[in-house]
Amino acid sequence: MPTDFDIAIVGSGYAGSIMAMVARRLGRRVLLLDKSKHPRFAIGESSTPLANLLLEEIATEFDLPQLLPLTAWGPWQRTHPKIGCGLKRGFSFYHHTAGQPFSPRHDRSNELLVAASPNDEVADTHWYRPDFDQFLAQEAAKLGVDLIEEVDLEKPEFTPTGVKLSGRHKGTRHSWTTGLLIDATGPDGFLHRQLGLKENPFPHLPETQALFGHFTGVARWADLMAGQAGSPPYAPDDAALHHVFDGGWMWVLRFNNGITSAGVSVTPTLAAQLNLSEGEPAWRRFLDRFPSIGEQFRNAAATRPFTHAPAVGFRCAEVVGESWCLLPSAAGFMDPLLSTGFPLALLGIQRLGRTLRDSPSQQALAGYQTETLADLAIVEELVSALFARMDDFGTFTALTMLYFAAASFSESAKRLGRGELAPGFFLRGHEVFRAGLLDCCHRARNGSPSGALVADIRRRVEPFNVIGLFNPARRNWYPVDFEDLYRDAAKLLASRDDIDVFLHKAGLR
Repeated sequence: MPTDFDIAIVGSGYAGSIMAMVARRLGRRVLLLDKSKHPRFAIGESSTPLANLLLEEIATEFDLPQLLPLTAWGPWQRTHPKIGCGLKRGFSFYHHTAGQPFSPRHDRSNELLVAASPNDEVADTHWYRPDFDQFLAQEAAKLGVDLIEEVDLEKPEFTPTGVKLSGRHKGTRHSWTTGLLIDATGPDGFLHRQLGLKENPFPHLPETQALFGHFTGVARWADLMAGQAGSPPYAPDDAALHHVFDGGWMWVLRFNNGITSAGVSVTPTLAAQLNLSEGEPAWRRFLDRFPSIGEQFRNAAATRPFTHAPAVGFRCAEVVGESWCLLPSAAGFMDPLLSTGFPLALLGIQRLGRTLRDSPSQQALAGYQTETLADLAIVEELVSALFARMDDFGTFTALTMLYFAAASFSESAKRLGRGELAPGFFLRGHEVFRAGLLDCCHRARNGSPSGALVADIRRRVEPFNVIGLFNPARRNWYPVDFEDLYRDAAKLLASRDDIDVFLHKAGLR
């Protein structure tokens, strides 16, 4: 067993494995350690257009063609049909009132559907993590990464020349040395605990709790909504399906292997009312509280014990140190309401990979820390504002437009080769957009009247709105309509011909 490495990564989930592949392609000797083994359950399952674009960029920039089929539903199904995957055509939201069945309205004011793709071929995906993470770990090993599972690691020792790692593997104690130690073990992970790093709680986000699991036999929401007028832009179940209610929300993600991931994330008040820590009894109480959701899960069976997370949000005060750093997934975890986990992790992998092209200086790693913490901060602004308005679906819907505008504008700018127009995650580096987002989120958290706030959000979004958001004729159902992009091409400093090239290159037309 080799003992001397340039880079050691702790945690062989998707982020750690992709980071290991990138480092190996850069010519580094890489050690990938894990306390568990694959396949295994993991939370965090839904990708987004930006996540898939970042995965594509990483694959191209670091010569990892094996990642490319995983960037969209069509090529994934043709290339790796045995790796569990879910079809994600967009984001579906339905607002519920406790004790009342959900009833569709003519104006669709209690629902929101935002398409992310025009067809299944180029659609986003849900990642069935037992399969997905195992595949990536195996691919890392094929590239020459030393993958060692079921290692019980001790506290690392830092020396003038690097880091010494020791631990037990299959009953035998081993030691390794490395120049740089990367933590990919998730929130409150290995280095946070071993080094006693300080936690820096999010100032605005409620201290949410979560209860989740995997199920079979979950009914399709569309079947329960049979008879609803109109044809939605995509099947609402082929998406990240959100049930929203005062005090929290629920996710429902369907995979192509018969399994559905579902869970609730709720405020401390609602968690106490449900006694969420009880697990399955709390789940039943939740389903009784919302009759239509209860009907969707009437014949569902859990495939594994429920997991209760007493604290969803987490942020570490330090991201880098002498000879160590945390991937974004270990530096912080945000409530997954907007599926931000994957793009944040992939952004961090891309940044760190670029830093590793040369011997990473502390100055370069300090820049990585600044970017990582800034990303987490801007996401917290919007997610906390959404939690503050979950009882007011009209304002909640308007606030989501800040996300959809930023995401679609950023993706379009990057696809057009004009990434400088969309600096930072959620356009946080764009002075005008950032100021508008911060102002609107502050007002949402502080009880600003809905009418004035929604009008201002619409005004703030308009210079970046390239997908027809706030169009009243669509009544909260937003398809992918390329005419929106053509009409607003000037916002991207593009012509109609530029848009044509972008759409054909991306396989969208």
